[in-house]
Amino acid sequence: MLRKTTLALLAGAAILASALVPARAEIPGNTIRVGVLTDLSGFASDSTGIGSVTAARLAAEDFKKEKPGIAVEVISLDHQNKPDIGSATARKWIADGTVDAILDVPFSSVALAVQEAVRGSKVAFIASGPGTALLTGEKCSPNTVHWTYDTWALAHGTALALLKQKKDSWFFITADYAFGHALEADAMAVVKAENGKILGAVRHPTNASDFSSFILQAQASGAKVVALANAVGDTINSVKAASEFGLTSGGQSLAALLMQLTDVHSLGLATAKGLFLTEGFYWNMNDGTRAFADRFAAQLNGRRPTANQAGVYAGTLHYLRAAAAADTTDGQQVVAKMKAMPSDDPLFGKGEVRADGRHIHNMYLFQVKTPDQSKGPWDYYNLVETIPAQEAFRPMAEGRCPLVAKP
Repeated sequence: MLRKTTLALLAGAAILASALVPARAEIPGNTIRVGVLTDLSGFASDSTGIGSVTAARLAAEDFKKEKPGIAVEVISLDHQNKPDIGSATARKWIADGTVDAILDVPFSSVALAVQEAVRGSKVAFIASGPGTALLTGEKCSPNTVHWTYDTWALAHGTALALLKQKKDSWFFITADYAFGHALEADAMAVVKAENGKILGAVRHPTNASDFSSFILQAQASGAKVVALANAVGDTINSVKAASEFGLTSGGQSLAALLMQLTDVHSLGLATAKGLFLTEGFYWNMNDGTRAFADRFAAQLNGRRPTANQAGVYAGTLHYLRAAAAADTTDGQQVVAKMKAMPSDDPLFGKGEVRADGRHIHNMYLFQVKTPDQSKGPWDYYNLVETIPAQEAFRPMAEGRCPLVAKP
């Protein structure tokens, strides 16, 4: 009888102890599902699109080598650069339990809509395609990590590096919408802070077909730097017009505040030569970036990855490692682990995710090569300056992110 009583007490104690211990999070079915929500058919499809899907799959391949017991499923969908489609897709994926993380999401207005859809859910949002710094500023979320670049980093990186070269008078050609205004404002702030001069600015509608009048105004200003605060097709058309009017051959420098490798490829070196731009990644930097680019090119007819696509790879890999380390797919818990763990990959090197969700890494000022400097297809950039990670992105204290503790 004593023995039975003792066993009963021990069993009861074990049950009580197990009730007091929180249930351990785990990865259901040892499977992580990620969804690449991107531009598969529009103006950003070259710099993101199917290349972003490929990058996510390559990250899954590399993670599988580290954690063979965890499967990774990658799906994709075209958000058509429309915030309502992006938001509706994110909400459906969340409600149906389709994915554990949403990746890429180029175009800032779509990304902000997706961020609000994901906020407070069990899904993580790893953004590599959008530029808005609001994602880690006033609109920051415990579900979100922002990789690759933002408007602050692009504008500050380009402006400060060129000002160091005594290029201290500026003229801006700016897309007349929020993204263009943000690029212009951030770059202007640097120019003024460094005692440079703003000699003029002109605004243009999106998808403008004729930039000749804007380039002529920039030439007439005599500014040492003509800065393009626009993107994709507008930037390409601006550079074409600058080449036709001999802007750089006349002694002025042309700086694109947002430009991708695919944009330079579209223009050709004869047209884009001499252009300055800031990026967080270039495929021909070192052995690690070149090896990844070769794998990427093997699946995409020789194309080399853009910075956005590289950001999808690196952000996905860090997310997967964090999910494995936390042993959960709960979005907020995985993002918290991403912030606690240092990142390390062959494309961006060593980095970290700050409390506001901003991934920080080195940024680089490049100048587009002349045709005779290029050693082969997609060899387009000369490195001008490395911008250290701690200087490359907006200080947390200036972002007004509610997740950041007040000093």
